[in-house]
Amino acid sequence: MRRGVIGALCLLLVACGEPGFRPLAAGETILAFGDSLTEGRGAPPAQSYPNVLASLSGHPVINGGVSGELSQAGRARLPGLLAEHRPGLVILLEGGNDILRGTGEAALKANLAAMIAAVQGSGAQLLLVAVPRKSLFADGAPLYGELAQEYGLVLDNDTMGELLRSPALKSDAVHLNGEGYRALAERLHRLLQARGAL
Repeated sequence: MRRGVIGALCLLLVACGEPGFRPLAAGETILAFGDSLTEGRGAPPAQSYPNVLASLSGHPVINGGVSGELSQAGRARLPGLLAEHRPGLVILLEGGNDILRGTGEAALKANLAAMIAAVQGSGAQLLLVAVPRKSLFADGAPLYGELAQEYGLVLDNDTMGELLRSPALKSDAVHLNGEGYRALAERLHRLLQARGAL
């Protein structure tokens, strides 16, 4: 019955013009790409969101997170991982270090656009996860919504802002703890289900 409800939601989203995913085949790989929030800093490796998402989804999830990475370095690193792992879907959660260091949103947007183009050029689907601006009550920086609209992407604009506003889910000012990473994985899992990937 649950699958029927999810299927009906997917049809409604498609009918409303919301972007969706094609279903991932059994065993198809997901690449979680980003910085320390993907790597899982602040929690043991087994509690990183990619590891939890693999358990929830039943799909192999590659942890492509590098702590401290700026988007320019991610832009250079991503094509190699796409070629190596040939994922069916990429979760892109990148940009937090650019925002924290104030390197400029125009450069961040250009680097993210290049990453999106690389993923789409590889044939993989993409889920874009927005990083909030440096504000306690911020949701995703507007550039993420602009990119999602331009490239027709599924966007999670709210989750990171909501989780980072909850002290009980954080290991420090900018990283989640094990409970926070589990919450992130669960939110992304539900979104992937609702949009047809799982």
